[in-house]
Amino acid sequence: MARRERVMKMSVELPLWRALAGYRVLTMLYAVGFFATAYDGFARPWVAVAYYCVLFVWTVATLPMVSSAASCTKRFLAADLTVALTGIMLTTVADSHERIQSGGPTLPSIWTAGSVLAFAIKGGWRWAAFASTAVAVTNLVERGTPARDTVHNVVLVWVASIAIGYVVEVARASERTLARALEIEAATRERERLARDIHDSVLQVLAMVQRRGAVIGGEAAELGRLAGEQEVALRMLVSGGLVPVSRVSQDAADGAVVYAVEEPVQQPEVVDLRALLAPFAGARVNLADPGAAVLLPVPAARELAAAVGAALDNVRGHAGDDARAWILVEDEPDRVVVTVRDDGPGIPEGRLAQAEGEGRLGVAQSIRGRLRDLGGSAELISTPGQGTEVELTVPKEKNVQRGKAGRR
Repeated sequence: MARRERVMKMSVELPLWRALAGYRVLTMLYAVGFFATAYDGFARPWVAVAYYCVLFVWTVATLPMVSSAASCTKRFLAADLTVALTGIMLTTVADSHERIQSGGPTLPSIWTAGSVLAFAIKGGWRWAAFASTAVAVTNLVERGTPARDTVHNVVLVWVASIAIGYVVEVARASERTLARALEIEAATRERERLARDIHDSVLQVLAMVQRRGAVIGGEAAELGRLAGEQEVALRMLVSGGLVPVSRVSQDAADGAVVYAVEEPVQQPEVVDLRALLAPFAGARVNLADPGAAVLLPVPAARELAAAVGAALDNVRGHAGDDARAWILVEDEPDRVVVTVRDDGPGIPEGRLAQAEGEGRLGVAQSIRGRLRDLGGSAELISTPGQGTEVELTVPKEKNVQRGKAGRR
């Protein structure tokens, strides 16, 4: 079955665009309402009425333009700023000189700030500085003199818009960093899964060919040497791996985009863990399990059985063919615990860390990696001369929830 590609799009800007759309509507209504209460004070109210009709239609018609960074084009921003600046200058025509000098508001009033904020969210603090400077100059020209309240309002809009623009730029950089981290994490998990599968199959075969070739000698010894070289090269490959090139949206304003390849979602089923562990029992491997079925979702049961198989491979590879092993299955209310114990010589202190550094991932990936992905744990206890015990714990609730999520 073909894989499917999932695209996760993250953007902290989306709430800002929604807030801006609401702000533009509310401030437009505020400006119209304020004009209605002061209608008699205007020298030419018909000029203001005409402008507010245009402002109302423009605000409502352009709501889709301020829904996202992609729809908010440069042409729209320029037109929107023109509407705001035109309203400021029309104040000198619609209102009396005395009211303007006494601190009367401009026709667009605080609606102008919405136009500046659109520049800030779209292009960052530099665009915000340009738009707020244009608004500041127009306000000073409309007032004629740099009155205290005018300067105060201009500075407030200037500082607020630049601050918001800077925050948006920082948020975009953080989104790209997060997207990169998520992609690296996904690639790491995929590499670990492949490493487990390779260790359980190819590397084990290569190691066996190397050992048997050395024992047989002759041409088989040369074949074993080549197998050993390929084993080392393959271990280095799966332990190192490649980090994919980060992919983000072409327009940085759209936010970061992460592409993740997923396996197709299959209907989860439960299986009796005892049936998967039964093939491991033999003359030198004793299996002790409960009398009742130990039910787990199929993926979790298979991974747990594979971890038990990896532990038994380690027993055969390091404790010798004569070593005995015991598998104990415990079905507890909230978890399943499988213990693998052997009577071999044990593991010398520091050997596991050394093996992982050499690219031998039997314990690190085939056992601990599998249990970590299941939300469980793998505890390894070894005393030189007294054998080794591996305790594998899988929580039931978390894996049942994963199974339910897979059915959706």
